[in-house]
Amino acid sequence: MKFKEFFACFARLVAASPREELGPDSRYVFLSDLHLGDGGSRDDLSPNRGIVHNMLTHHYLERGFTLVLNGDVEDLSKFRYEEIRPAWLTLYAIFDSFAERGRLRKIIGNHDLALLKRKDYPYPLSHGLVLEHAEGRLFAFHGHQASKFFTEHDYLSDFVVRYIARPLALKNTSVDDDAKRRFKTEKRIYRASRELGVVSLTGHTHRPLFESLSKYDSLRFSIEKLLREYPDAENGRREAIAELVGIYRDELSRLDKKERKRALAAGLYDSSALLVPCLFNSGCATGKHGVTALEYEGGQLSLVQWTGKRGPRPYVEREALMKERLAGTPYARYLLRTTSIEHLFARLNLLSRR
Repeated sequence: MKFKEFFACFARLVAASPREELGPDSRYVFLSDLHLGDGGSRDDLSPNRGIVHNMLTHHYLERGFTLVLNGDVEDLSKFRYEEIRPAWLTLYAIFDSFAERGRLRKIIGNHDLALLKRKDYPYPLSHGLVLEHAEGRLFAFHGHQASKFFTEHDYLSDFVVRYIARPLALKNTSVDDDAKRRFKTEKRIYRASRELGVVSLTGHTHRPLFESLSKYDSLRFSIEKLLREYPDAENGRREAIAELVGIYRDELSRLDKKERKRALAAGLYDSSALLVPCLFNSGCATGKHGVTALEYEGGQLSLVQWTGKRGPRPYVEREALMKERLAGTPYARYLLRTTSIEHLFARLNLLSRR
């Protein structure tokens, strides 16, 4: 499917999604890619069970957040729903608590598409969610619709009919372990979001993105900022800068080896000198160092990471804007990036102008 055709499908997906208005008291948390299994050794979320239970119950539920489960919550590519449900009764009870308050939104991903066929699933399902602000729109959707397998079809009028209305026979279309496919998927979403003038909040690739920047990009820019500061810094500050640059450099080296090719680690999807901040990604709940999520609160959109006893990577500990420990637990919330929603839409609208 050429980009023009994908863009038309993307625009229809946005138009067909339910809408909610962002008010001054709106609070949302976007969590994706939990990949719930049977609770055993192949269950990706098992190591972070305590983090997820506690952050949802004692932070987001108590503070009046609406929980947006943005796809791939149940991993039906590896497990049957009848195996998943009893293994995660406590988590489903937490989901129930959000739902009883009218504060649960469940968006479908590629690993839990088969839920559309179930008549006993307890929560309403959608393919996306539009959050409307006076200055623009946030569009939450999983992101698998931009993967090669799905872009061969018109997602709403062709794919869902062919693969959902009829017996489901999907191959595993995960892209989280394929850097090249991941980058292409993100680039399609970036281009479509820029053309349509929406800010997309996705999951699927398991890679946190903020303002269309990957972790790799953010580290590079942080290093450049520190290097510019270094020549005029006092001695004590120089030592701190040198230490921090070393931490960032080590993390960049690790990412280079992981991604194999540096170009695939970047998130610069446009040849233009101006990168439009229209693509955000919540990452995943199955990380070795914890859970990442996107938050909307008080007119701010933020990227956060929740960690347990293991803690975050060293650069996160040093770079985080704020650290907040969850009282009585070994879990902590790190504020990684944040931006005003009005500033975000102003940049989107001005930079997208032709």
